[in-house]
Amino acid sequence: MTTSTAPAFEELLDRRARQIEERLRELLADKSRDGEITRPATLLAAMRHGVLNGGKRLRPFLVLESAALFGRDGSAALTVAAALECVHCYSLIHDDLPAMDDDDLRRGQPTVHRAFDEASAILAGDSLLTLAFDILAETSSFPSRDAGPSALRQLELVRGLARAAGVGGMAGGQALDLAAEKKTPDEAGIITLQAMKTGALIRFACEAGAIVADAGSADRERLSEFGSAIGLAFQLADDLLDITATPEIVGKATGKDAAAGKATLVALHGEDWARKQLSGLVEQAHDLLAPYGDSGGTLKSVATFIAERKH
Repeated sequence: MTTSTAPAFEELLDRRARQIEERLRELLADKSRDGEITRPATLLAAMRHGVLNGGKRLRPFLVLESAALFGRDGSAALTVAAALECVHCYSLIHDDLPAMDDDDLRRGQPTVHRAFDEASAILAGDSLLTLAFDILAETSSFPSRDAGPSALRQLELVRGLARAAGVGGMAGGQALDLAAEKKTPDEAGIITLQAMKTGALIRFACEAGAIVADAGSADRERLSEFGSAIGLAFQLADDLLDITATPEIVGKATGKDAAAGKATLVALHGEDWARKQLSGLVEQAHDLLAPYGDSGGTLKSVATFIAERKH
């Protein structure tokens, strides 16, 4: 298994995170965008609290590195990455609400509904979700030094993100997750749930980079398959952390899945089985990148990082 903790990879991950954070700060500036009337201060502060709170920025990182795989490493990819991160952060804000997972901590900080209130958290999530599509749809979101995707590619990105985030993707997966607390699904049901709730945005992140780079359909499909493999790996690693790590390490409450009787593959098959599956998924992800030779090295390291992460 390729080592994911090599200094060069960690440095790249941190550098990319800083790039993404800078772009997100620009998008969440006080100044209203064209067509907006004003940006309420409390709502904007709640949005910033939910977005500018650290984290590895894994999903936007995947957009950037998938685009770089095909020689496109510019501002257009960064803009798409920031839009995706807005959707991801909206989902975290809403998942933390009392009606959902009822969490008090996120990345070691109070969740948005704790730092502000439930209404502000709901509106912050709503605003981030709509901002993401604003970013993708507006030509001026792609800085002039980078031509950005064509109108057709922008449409594909909007549609792809909508489907990854909506009823047939992340939001639908969250609904299945809540239903699973009342009626435990079988293994196939758990895999479907996780592919939607966690995997859909990760899969989109990988394909989005290929779309930005104007890659062919075969490459896009390969990157999508890669995203599916690491998406399942991410959820397996997350479920393992829930039973093995402490809140201080992961920056949020742990042991909640077991306490709530949530359906996970770890609960169904055990820790040893899950670790073997995790190793197999990483190997699958690496094999999918084999045609790209050394150029796929960074994405291979991402797959390993996901499996070995401690938080």
